[in-house]
Amino acid sequence: MERNATPNQQFWRDAALPFVEAQRVQEGRDICFAKHSHDTFSIGAITGGASTCWNRGHSHDVTAGSVVVINPEDVHACNPRNGVPWSYQMIYLECDWLRDLQCDIGADASGDFAMFADIVPEDAGLYHDLTAMGDALFDGDIDALGKETALVAFFTDLHDRLDRKGGLSDVGAGDNAKMARAADFIRSHCVDALSLADICGAAGVSPSHLVRAFKKTYGMTPYAYLINCRIQRARHALRRGEKIVDVALETGFADQAHFQRMFKRLTATTPRLYARAQAA
Repeated sequence: MERNATPNQQFWRDAALPFVEAQRVQEGRDICFAKHSHDTFSIGAITGGASTCWNRGHSHDVTAGSVVVINPEDVHACNPRNGVPWSYQMIYLECDWLRDLQCDIGADASGDFAMFADIVPEDAGLYHDLTAMGDALFDGDIDALGKETALVAFFTDLHDRLDRKGGLSDVGAGDNAKMARAADFIRSHCVDALSLADICGAAGVSPSHLVRAFKKTYGMTPYAYLINCRIQRARHALRRGEKIVDVALETGFADQAHFQRMFKRLTATTPRLYARAQAA
């Protein structure tokens, strides 16, 4: 099992459970995020204070006891209100693992990951179970079997509590398909020096149409989406133990300083803090 922490932040991960990662923030007054997304399914509990969560184009005030649900690739940002302390915990789960669980329990017959509709569900029981699962992940006396059992139980129950959501956005089926092609192209070539013409060619649209429709669909510009994809890839590389300077260059950044600025802007932590987990 690996942990790394400052007085305000803790990260947990375990090589025996590579599909899940957890984070705790004890004092988030100064922890701010730019709009970003994850390639994981994320669910968090606000354990103290208050903040504002922006997700899918809407802002939500969240306070202690709130649960926040974030689908993979949903653009979001949760930040403290001015001068107001807050604390939270987050669980990041690989989509392949959750998709397989969904198929096992018959939650979705398509074979694809079933997105959730609820953004901030009002469910005290869900909050209690989520924080209990977070406690189990950070508990050094519980082994990998116990942690995995808790994860399966929680995420199986989650499907009985939350509704599903539909497609990407309301921009129209044609634009959805084109913007999905653009996003796929960016993800597949995120370490390359892409031009706007490259992305337009993949999507089959003009530059002005791409920028307008992409932001309406994904909540950020194609460039911001590209940087976000690079940071997602960097997180995986850091978890594998790759050196920060190598990760910076391998993920398409000009230098380590630029990488560090962008990493902190999107994750509210530094690459070194994220990477330097020590064996417990």
